Amino acid sequence: MPVEFLSDAEASAYGRFSCAPSRVELERVFFLDDADRALVDRRRGVHNRLGFALQLTTVRSLGLFLVDPLDVPQSVVEYLGGQLAIPDLSCVARYTDRRSTRFDHADEIKRVFGLQDFAAAEEDLERWVDARAWTTGDGPRAIFDDAVAWLFERSVLLPGVTTLARLVAQVRDESTQRVWDTLSGLPTARQVRSLERLLEVAGGARLSDLERWRQGPAKPSGKTWRRRWLGSRRSGRAGLRP
Repeated sequence: MPVEFLSDAEASAYGRFSCAPSRVELERVFFLDDADRALVDRRRGVHNRLGFALQLTTVRSLGLFLVDPLDVPQSVVEYLGGQLAIPDLSCVARYTDRRSTRFDHADEIKRVFGLQDFAAAEEDLERWVDARAWTTGDGPRAIFDDAVAWLFERSVLLPGVTTLARLVAQVRDESTQRVWDTLSGLPTARQVRSLERLLEVAGGARLSDLERWRQGPAKPSGKTWRRRWLGSRRSGRAGLRP
């Protein structure tokens, strides 16, 4: 299913650092409190301590673990290195030498902070998207953004951008179709005929009544609305009485 409601730039910015965090963001998200430091200090070697701190604060900021845990702005490395009193920040390059280390650390962070994989919450998210689309009629982009917030609030790791965008698009489309199916079954036969007459274009006219009403009056005055209403009555199309 296409996810054209996201631009290439928006899809590329998802789940990654699009720019360096501000000082306020560094202090709010990347500050290591006592509990964080206790976890970090259990690592052997300064490169592992700094790498662990990067993964811990990255998932806190982005909602997921990066494929390359070192793909972060230099200011983040410097801010964490300063807190850990690491003089040579280049040591962090050694963090990815042993492939299993990053995954072991990610698993520990998930366990300690109660982070869930997306699969565990996918059905709940589908129900939430369905209810949101049914009750609000919001577009896919608005629902997508709020779905990200929904996952953050429940400590659920974000899936890939395509996975989430397709879920939102599919569930919203299905919910929208149900809305239309429900509404289409409500009018009586007489009301259906009245609605169909709104689509007719009277002789000499350029627009149907529905199109004129959709556009609204050029000047929304009571006099203008009255003139349009009287015109509809004369053509026999006024009202949707049962």
